[in-house]
Amino acid sequence: MSKFPSLDEQLDLITKGAAEIVPLEALKERITKSIATGVPMRIKAGFDPTAPDLHLGHTVLIRKLKHFQDLGHTVIFLIGDSTALIGDPTGRNVTRKPLTPEQIALNAETYKEQVFKILDPVKTEVRYNSEWLDKLSYYDMVKLMAQFTVSQMLEREDFHKRFDQELPIALHEMIYPIAQGYDSVALECDVELGGTDQKFNLMRGRDLQKHFGQPQQIVLMTTILEGLDGVQKMSKSLGNAIGIHEPAGEMYGKVMSVSDELMWKYWTMLTDLRGSEITQMQADVASGALHPMQAKKNLAWTITRDFHSTEEADAAAEGWTRMFQQRGVSEDVPVVEVSLGAEGLAVSGDAGAEVRVAKLLHLAGLAGSAGEATRKIAENAVSVDGEKFSGKTLGGVKAGDSHTLRLGKKSVRVRWFI
Repeated sequence: MSKFPSLDEQLDLITKGAAEIVPLEALKERITKSIATGVPMRIKAGFDPTAPDLHLGHTVLIRKLKHFQDLGHTVIFLIGDSTALIGDPTGRNVTRKPLTPEQIALNAETYKEQVFKILDPVKTEVRYNSEWLDKLSYYDMVKLMAQFTVSQMLEREDFHKRFDQELPIALHEMIYPIAQGYDSVALECDVELGGTDQKFNLMRGRDLQKHFGQPQQIVLMTTILEGLDGVQKMSKSLGNAIGIHEPAGEMYGKVMSVSDELMWKYWTMLTDLRGSEITQMQADVASGALHPMQAKKNLAWTITRDFHSTEEADAAAEGWTRMFQQRGVSEDVPVVEVSLGAEGLAVSGDAGAEVRVAKLLHLAGLAGSAGEATRKIAENAVSVDGEKFSGKTLGGVKAGDSHTLRLGKKSVRVRWFI
C-alpha cells in the first residue's frame, strides 16, 4: 500500500488557492508516479531575505509548502542569499538597493525562525542558493546566460514597462530570473511554487531543466492576497497587513475586520482546510446552517492558533467578544466599506487622516444627508465605538481599521480603504 494519499485526495489540497498550474496534467502524472514508486516529489519555494519580518501574505507559499509536506512530499525552503544581492525586480519600476551580506544573513536567520511556525523543522530541507550560485565560474555563468536572449528578458512585464518608459534596467537585474531558474536545476525540483507575479521567473526553471536534460518542473502559482482593505496587496507599507508576530488579540481582531467576501479567500490561502471542506462551509453559510459571523470567528481563531497557541486564540476570541459586549454593539452589525478618498469626507486624504463624521454617517447609510447627521450629532444621538460623539471629525483613521457607528437604534461597522 502506498504511503501517499490518492491522487484525488492530494489534488483536493494541492490545488486549493492555486491560480494556475503549468501544466496541470504533468502534475497529475508526477503525483501518480510518486504514489506508484513511493518516492516523494521535491517541492521548493524560494524566499529572498530582503526584510526581517513576515506578514500573512508572505505565508501563503509557506502554507502551500506545508500542504505538500503533510501529503508526504519533500519540501525545500530555499533562502536566496545570493539572489538577494541582486534583488528580485518583479513589480519594480526602479532597481532595488542592494543589501549587504551581513543584512542578508541576519534576515535569513529571522526567516528560518518564523517559517517553522508553519513547517515541520525536522521534515523541511533548508537550503541556501549560495551553495551552487557562488561556485559558478565566469564560464558557467556565460553558458547559462547564452540560453536566453535580450528580447526574451524584455517579455517580462516590468522590464517591458520600464523599457517603454525609458527607465533604467540594470544588466544584473536580467541575471535574476536565470539564477532563480538554475536553483531548480541544482535542487532537481518536481514542483516550484510562486505568486502569479513570479510567472516569468518560475518558467525559466523549466527552460534550464530542459537544457540540462532534467524532467521539467511543474509551476504552481498562487493568487496575490489582498490586505485588510480588501483592495491592495497585503503590505506593511500600505498599513493593511497582519504580521505573524503581532499579539494574539491584535491578530484576531484584524482578521475579524475583513469583509465577508475576503474571508473565504483567507480560509483558502491561510489555512489547511481542503478545498472541499471550504466549499461545504460556504454552502452551510448560504443555507443558514452556519452564520457568516461564526465562520469568520472560526477563521480568526484558526489563524491566531497557528501563530500562537490554542490558549491564546481562546483568550483573543473571548476578549474580542467582551469588547463588543461592553460597547453594546451587536457582533453581526452590517459592514460598510468606505474609501478615505470619498469626496468631502477626509480633512486630509492620507491614511491617518481626520474624517467628517456627519459626511461619514451619510455615506454609511445611517443618515439621509450630512445635514441630518449634523443635527443628530447635536441631539447627542450618535456614538462611535460605543461612546457618545459630539465633535465634527474623527482622527487617526487609516486603511484597514474599522469603527462602529450608531445613530439611534441603527448601527454599522465602517471598514476603511484607500
